[in-house]
Amino acid sequence: MRFGPVPLSDALGATLAHSVAVSSGRLRKGRVLAQEDIAALEQAGIHEIIVACLDPGDIDENAGAERLAKALRGPGLRISDPFTGRVNLLAEGPGVVMMDRAALEAVNAVHPMITLATVPPFQQMTENGMVATIKIISYAVPQEAVDAACAAAGKAALRLAKRKLRDATLIITDVPGGAGDKGRVAVEGRLDALGVTLNDVVMVPHRSAPLAKALAAAQTDLTLVLTASATSDIDDIAPSALRQAGGEVERFGMPVDPGNLLFLGHLGQRPVIGLPGCARSPALNGADWVLSRLVCGIPVTSADIAAMGVGGLLKEIPTRPQPRNPGKSASGS
Repeated sequence: MRFGPVPLSDALGATLAHSVAVSSGRLRKGRVLAQEDIAALEQAGIHEIIVACLDPGDIDENAGAERLAKALRGPGLRISDPFTGRVNLLAEGPGVVMMDRAALEAVNAVHPMITLATVPPFQQMTENGMVATIKIISYAVPQEAVDAACAAAGKAALRLAKRKLRDATLIITDVPGGAGDKGRVAVEGRLDALGVTLNDVVMVPHRSAPLAKALAAAQTDLTLVLTASATSDIDDIAPSALRQAGGEVERFGMPVDPGNLLFLGHLGQRPVIGLPGCARSPALNGADWVLSRLVCGIPVTSADIAAMGVGGLLKEIPTRPQPRNPGKSASGS
């Protein structure tokens, strides 16, 4: 591609590099100049114009971006119309983003004018949420560079894992003067965002035996447990109740804050999540990362949870009696 000033007589079919005012309004940058545009520029007294001219073997920005987007797109994603060298990949519905990070990094290494930006791995998406944006910075790039970027993308380097679990039971333990069913609305909102129906909400005393009975009785694809008192040990009431019901605890505790006091297990084939107390708030916490993956059929192991610590410092909570940053007051000021 050649870029720079040319006489107006040589500008036909070139791409306008910068917007220019003419008597009828403005010719916008990125416009491929037609004969009427040349006439309008002449009438405005302009005899030289800065343009981009494609060389043989070049591909224009919109065509290049669209071609790369098609190479990157996997199941669950749709492609936006190209505009000024940009094409977006959008979620077709709720789900979790899966990606081949090595392939995506290889795409960005091909040519500095060919760029790809994505959300983080395993990001939870809603319908029409932007998963990635492909932008060709210059008005054109060599065709061979786009070919190389598409080859680096491999097959479907980006895809959306959609909901696999259909419904859930929320079991809440209670103590006299406790929080009651506070948190039910926040939990239901989380499930609704993933397309999961909250079928049952069961309140039981904060003791192992009634909780174990409620766990054994749950028939939904997923069971969530929200305890009146924070689970502070793997032998505390909720993990013990899961084992009494015949289930297993795979992980207690996670290196994500807020969300440290989560536990994960299963009862038969059904996953069970012991929610941390912060799940009573709709604010993002570690439980959201585990919940969204499980709902979309993505296995979550103890090692997966351990790996969530890098990037797992989500937010300071101003109301903590002992803030994590001792240099600040409890109000966060």
